[in-house]
Amino acid sequence: MVEVAREHGRIVQAGTQCRSNPGLCEAVEFVRSGQLGKIELARGLCYRDRRSSGKASGPLPIPPGVDFDLWCGPAPLEPVRRRRLHYDWHWVWSTGNGDLGNQGIHQMDICRMALGEDGLARRVRSLGGRFGYDDDGNTPNTQVILLDYERAPVVFEVRGLPRDKRAQEASWNGNGMDRFQGARIGVVVHCAEGHLLVPSYDSAIAYDRDGVEVQRWKGSSNHYAHFVDLVRSRRREDQRAGIEQGHVSSAMCHLGNVSHRMGSRVGVAAVDRSTEGTGAATAWSRMQQHLDANGVDLERTHVTLGPWLAFDLKSARKGRVSRRLLDVRPFG
Repeated sequence: MVEVAREHGRIVQAGTQCRSNPGLCEAVEFVRSGQLGKIELARGLCYRDRRSSGKASGPLPIPPGVDFDLWCGPAPLEPVRRRRLHYDWHWVWSTGNGDLGNQGIHQMDICRMALGEDGLARRVRSLGGRFGYDDDGNTPNTQVILLDYERAPVVFEVRGLPRDKRAQEASWNGNGMDRFQGARIGVVVHCAEGHLLVPSYDSAIAYDRDGVEVQRWKGSSNHYAHFVDLVRSRRREDQRAGIEQGHVSSAMCHLGNVSHRMGSRVGVAAVDRSTEGTGAATAWSRMQQHLDANGVDLERTHVTLGPWLAFDLKSARKGRVSRRLLDVRPFG
């Protein structure tokens, strides 16, 4: 898509709407300018309540009026055993990519904006799994992704279970989910002298190292109107969310899932060794506490630990879109 858009001079815009938010762009420039010191880590969060999609003993009928062959498109015509045909396709590998790809691209994109990175990371790895229930889904509902960028690492956390067993038994909603430094679905940019919190699509707050608010931003603009303006002007240099940006932020999510799908089920000690000294160490520790609060015994229900996937970034700097996989290392 990127290469065709370039070749034909087309205006192709991705749906990463935060790039059209002037307040967020100002907050990103604030943190990139060193106002909070050196950026040490950018953390994306997706803590969304994702209940079991169900699992029937046999194939369920396709809803009336649905051409299932057309609905599947290039995906295989597999029997459906979940309660809802629609939306819950996100949690099946043949049609979806879990919340890392469903929600995660927006927060991944903000993390990359904060770091000022135009391309992919040097390495990526995943750890996680589908915990707490046995349903027709097979994508992770609990996951930590580590992307090893030159400026600072990016860590992305997915949690589909509520904060604990008690919240499981209550009616699930956003209030029953964990939060990290004030965000449930958002971004925290950790810096030497404080942090930037992006708790929504249209706001950001900077705090110093003592937790005192330094500055606040609010506001949004119309991403769709911006696209129409570009169609009229043909000025690709004015694009805020061109297809290249959509490609890279999507690929950040996809590569995390590639690592997961290449991974092996291991015990806690193996994950401890593999995350020690990395940006994922604290996320892994908090993930264990979260799963324990939900009654998941990781010594019995192992974690899928993906390999490090290392990439050749030199070809990208020469203008090529694709990146060559250099190495796959299981642990280390």
